[in-house]
Amino acid sequence: MGYVYILRCADGTYYVGSTIDLDRRLDQHNAGEGAAYTRRRRPVELVWTNEFARIEEAFAWEKRIQGWSHAKREAFIIGGIDAVRGWHKRGGRGR
Repeated sequence: MGYVYILRCADGTYYVGSTIDLDRRLDQHNAGEGAAYTRRRRPVELVWTNEFARIEEAFAWEKRIQGWSHAKREAFIIGGIDAVRGWHKRGGRGR
């Protein structure tokens, strides 16, 4: 089992990650023991997560979402995958 997650950082940016233990990973981020990116932007807040049967699937989604613009990530958080389908065709910025 694995999770992909999006955090909203204190500066309004988003961090995307994947893990096998979501609660532990969130605690690490907020304790300053997570990624260097979040360490400088605490506190962080979990704004989206999804569970997958395999960590490899979660990791693949992490990499996919990491390639998205800030605006596309926000649209996804609010409206899910339907909100970003055909994003580049509608004139949305980013991938």
